Amino acid sequence: MDRFNAMRVFTRIVELGGFARAADSLQLPRASVTMLIKQLEAHLGVQLLQRTTRQISLTLDGAAYYPRCVRLLADLEETEAVFSAARHNPKGLLRVDMPAGVGRLVVIPALPQFTARYPLIELEIGLNDRPVDLIREGVDCVLRGGSPLDDSLVARPLVMMDQVTCASPDYLQRHGTPHTLDDLHGHQVVEYFSSSNGKRYGLEFVVNGQVQQVDLPKQVAVNSADGYLAACEAGYGLVQAPYYHVARQLEEGRLCEVLKGVPPPDMPMTALYPPHRQLSRRVRVFVDWLVELCAQPGNDFYRKDSAG
Repeated sequence: MDRFNAMRVFTRIVELGGFARAADSLQLPRASVTMLIKQLEAHLGVQLLQRTTRQISLTLDGAAYYPRCVRLLADLEETEAVFSAARHNPKGLLRVDMPAGVGRLVVIPALPQFTARYPLIELEIGLNDRPVDLIREGVDCVLRGGSPLDDSLVARPLVMMDQVTCASPDYLQRHGTPHTLDDLHGHQVVEYFSSSNGKRYGLEFVVNGQVQQVDLPKQVAVNSADGYLAACEAGYGLVQAPYYHVARQLEEGRLCEVLKGVPPPDMPMTALYPPHRQLSRRVRVFVDWLVELCAQPGNDFYRKDSAG
């Protein structure tokens, strides 16, 4: 039995929540995955996984064994990279997840720079707004806008994104164009709500260096960034979004910026990854490239008239 391979299979079963998913992820026959776990449990003399027809769960021994496996496998990967060509030309599968807008509008258009530099890295990119359980879902790194909420993850700041307040021309024709916060009486918002915790987001403005919240009525609430802007374009109210996500709509006149004198606060964009991936050469070079990308002049994270 290849113990390291068995440990890799075991950790993937835990992360993905099943034998079949782990087998598909590792591109192994399902019978081989089952056999490796049986051999590993026999070698250790303990049961690691509690199997039922509906779910897989860790035993007490399995829960103690899992974090040790994660550390050993990360150390093994890093050690091999130090003494091999992978130190300079890392290879293998890298799973990342990011908001759909960031991926579609900023990262993927620039991705040929990264893949030309690291041709042996295979990327699997998830594009969505939902929170991702990095350990359970086997994701190596995520990009997220807003303040990081999980202190157990390593956070690498990437950029402070310019935000703008927008509305559709039709909406402004019906409700008038606000120029100050006092003009917001009689206006409404498109509300964004989190599908994971139900938190609701209205409007925020920077006034005399302080963030001020403004509560307005709503008719429509959505839980995706694309749906948020679609509702705004349909005339349901004011929204606030990172500049990169509305740059094309502003240029084409489908949306109009308002309240330029009282901008929203900047939004941080952060790369997050589990502590055990900190030594991964693949993760490091990808995050370093993201930092480089975000620092490039003229990228769409900033307004075209911004000094930043």
